[in-house]
Amino acid sequence: QVQLVESGGGLVQAGGSLRLSCAASGRTFSTYAMGWFRQAPGKEREFVAAISWSGGNTYADSVKGRFTISRDNAKNTGNLQMNSLKPEDTAVYYCVAAQTIWAVRTTPNYWGQGTQVTVSS
Repeated sequence: QVQLVESGGGLVQAGGSLRLSCAASGRTFSTYAMGWFRQAPGKEREFVAAISWSGGNTYADSVKGRFTISRDNAKNTGNLQMNSLKPEDTAVYYCVAAQTIWAVRTTPNYWGQGTQVTVSS
């Protein structure tokens, strides 16, 4: 079982940066892939980024070059550095985990409660 808790959301102006963190519990977290989804008002949840246990990563085209995903297996944490933020990045961001990076992209097993990110124009 893996439990996920996000932090670091907030309000930022367009062009600014935010760093989201995800704290995971569970002894086997280091063997899981993890990632981030987001859900904007009135829209479906969408994949943002994922990272394997060994550090391989993948991004949605909409955030490629602006967002960077990372993890620290020793600390059971994951991070999403978001730069050059745009108003369309406004959403609730969820930390997720699954056995493989492909499963993170398609059917994550574990979800955090979410953290709000608001980007003003």
